[in-house]
Amino acid sequence: MSKSVPGWVYLSVVTNIVLGTTLGLWFLGDRYFTETLLNPPSSRTSMAAKAVEKPEIVAQAASMSSGRSLTYQDWVDLLEKEAKATIKRKPDRLIVLAGDSLTLWFPQELLPTDYTWLNQGISGETSTGLAKRLDLFAQAKPKTIFVMVGVNDLLRGRSEEEVLEAQEDIIKQLKKSHPKSTIVMQSLLPRAKDSITAANATQVEALSNDRIYQFNRRLAQLAKQTRVEFLNLQPLFSDNEGFLRSELTTDGLHLSTQGYLVWRSAIQTFNQFAYR
Repeated sequence: MSKSVPGWVYLSVVTNIVLGTTLGLWFLGDRYFTETLLNPPSSRTSMAAKAVEKPEIVAQAASMSSGRSLTYQDWVDLLEKEAKATIKRKPDRLIVLAGDSLTLWFPQELLPTDYTWLNQGISGETSTGLAKRLDLFAQAKPKTIFVMVGVNDLLRGRSEEEVLEAQEDIIKQLKKSHPKSTIVMQSLLPRAKDSITAANATQVEALSNDRIYQFNRRLAQLAKQTRVEFLNLQPLFSDNEGFLRSELTTDGLHLSTQGYLVWRSAIQTFNQFAYR
């Protein structure tokens, strides 16, 4: 059974975020802003090279993407190779990130260096899609598994009941494959109020933050019922109207550098209290 994180911890999260974001932006400086904020994921030349870190896999990804876009199955194959390479090294302090494009684009250089990170995110991923590929890292022995998935389900019109059923399936599979790991279900993030330029802007604008909030409440209840952890990120990313803060996003849905710094601080704080 995983440890429960007291409610007061989230006040500490906010404090750490303010400090972490300020320090992070100070140390990153203009170079990182030029490379990341002014050159968002959609315009980078090698999506595959950013998502996977092992040289041999990067080379394969670059080869596969030459002249065509990678398919979903291409990504699954690459992530399987990434997982196998990580499992073979048997890292002591492994953390798995599983989810959609928000997870996929988590900058490797922003992840805390005192852990080994296995990123298993795929752009456009759904809850049912993730549930079907959890076996890719089933042989890994991570300390923690952070899951964030579901927004694409809602954007595509799936009901909360369908999404939560798939989320419960994810939890059951992870608990069976990783009985000694801490499983953390993360809330969905809010969407921006305006200036939404994501490719699926119409769907994003149609998804209300109230619906996201209500879904997160039900996800928190599911986490409690299944005895896994729940990390509520929505308040940390919301402005006073409940929308995604403009400085934390690049297109109204995906995150900017500042957004990932906030997320990193929340993860760091969770780890500090969970493993003290």
